[in-house]
Amino acid sequence: MFFVLVSLWFFRAIKYVLFWLYLWQLKEYHIGRFLDHFSTYKGKKLVSNPLQGFKILLVVVFLFSQDLFAWLLFSVYLAESFLFLKAIFQRRVKKPVITFKTAFLLLILLFVTFLFPIFLSFSTQNEAVFYFWLLVFDILMPVVVSAVVLLFQPFTVFSRNKTLAKAKKKMESFPNLIVIAVTGSYGKTTTKEILSTILSKNFNVLKTKEHQNSEMGIAGCILKDLKPEHEVFVVEMGAYKKGGIKMLADIVKPRIGIITGVNEQHLSLFKSMDNLLSAEGGVELIKALPKDGLIVFNGDNKYCLDLYRKTNIKKNIYAEKRDKIDTDVWAEDVAAEKDSISFLAMQKNMEAVPFKVNVLGRQNIQNILGAVLVARRMGMNLQDIAEAAKNIKQEQGGMVLKQGKHGINIIDSTYSANPDGVKADLEYLKIFNKKKVIVMPSLIELGGKSKELHEKIGKTIARVCDMAIITTKDRFEDIKKGAIEGGMKKANVMFCDNPADLAMTISLFCTSGDAVLLEGRIPAEVIKLLSE
Repeated sequence: MFFVLVSLWFFRAIKYVLFWLYLWQLKEYHIGRFLDHFSTYKGKKLVSNPLQGFKILLVVVFLFSQDLFAWLLFSVYLAESFLFLKAIFQRRVKKPVITFKTAFLLLILLFVTFLFPIFLSFSTQNEAVFYFWLLVFDILMPVVVSAVVLLFQPFTVFSRNKTLAKAKKKMESFPNLIVIAVTGSYGKTTTKEILSTILSKNFNVLKTKEHQNSEMGIAGCILKDLKPEHEVFVVEMGAYKKGGIKMLADIVKPRIGIITGVNEQHLSLFKSMDNLLSAEGGVELIKALPKDGLIVFNGDNKYCLDLYRKTNIKKNIYAEKRDKIDTDVWAEDVAAEKDSISFLAMQKNMEAVPFKVNVLGRQNIQNILGAVLVARRMGMNLQDIAEAAKNIKQEQGGMVLKQGKHGINIIDSTYSANPDGVKADLEYLKIFNKKKVIVMPSLIELGGKSKELHEKIGKTIARVCDMAIITTKDRFEDIKKGAIEGGMKKANVMFCDNPADLAMTISLFCTSGDAVLLEGRIPAEVIKLLSE
């Protein structure tokens, strides 16, 4: 039994090593984001669940009956090993994406896990005591993995700083490169994609790729992709703390900045709205621009509008409507269709050029106008910009319309989610004239505003949708409360985190021509089950 139990212990320990390393990587090795996860329902279940509770109970059993303890532990590890084996065959094991860092940490963790029973065998001759300490190691696995990750963080920081310095030095060798920085709580990726496509008509453009808005992502793009022939570098900038945008701007030295829109996204990480406004809110970006630089604001956003009025350097502003402030470019005769948007782009000199862009949702007009304004300042005329905008692809707008099973319209907006994004996507959903369903998780990292914002989301859902399926329990009750207050039937606001059950519910509720909005981080399996 001894060797079998130890083998089972090590086999299922691999599962937990992979998972906890996956979670650290998912949270970008950011301590604040990692800890914030434990304020969510799923995070709480990781440390407070029946299996974990039973293992803690086994500690008590050990004090009274070592034989019973050993057999119960054997049974638990046998069951866990079977479930892990099943997950492997079903390809449901959560594991980190293999990079040099994760590979190194994984090897260290597996080595520590392998050595632990060997060390125990020299420390004690009592089998029951040996099993007891295996159990203790098992219970403390999250601490063990986190300790190893944090132990090597100084080396990671040293390596990171070296990489950032190398990227900064390379940037200094491109004095004529025009760097355009895009920041904000939402709209960054879409604006970056649209602007890059438009500018590519007249310039050789490099843009940061998907999920490359952090210091290491941007540095990696500079070191790997930046070439002498590039004339423009469009950089998406994200941050989780005050000073984050300042650090990025110090590396790339932007000449032009765009603030796409600000809301409470990541408020729990910034700790205060002032800190958020300093970083993704644009204050740090403005301070980093040269004297002859340009900052561009989204005039439809209250935070941007307020900062615009306080800014003294060269500035421009765009907005869908011109009713709040004297904007430099705005839209008229807006028409939002199922597969495109069209409008007249207007300038102060009253020049008007029609645009038709193959992106979904009226909210993308803001993103397009921001790109239009920067392209104008780069010397492109409005007609050329409109022509270049025809090359913008649907997925660059953040939403994709797909044909689902049984003729159901599937709107895939699963890249990310924030309060303004959910509201905008629901506005697009109104275009469909039959039954409408939204599937979404609760939003994370909203801090003290979370309850209020989720209730507002619920009320908006009720005005648009016939059914809402929430895939996470966090703030589900808040969404449900808002939806019911907004007039939605209680039975039509439900929690479901099982992809198969979710797909079945939609199949039974929807018929041909109905629309399903998949909002935020929805499991890929759901998309697969609903699509043709």
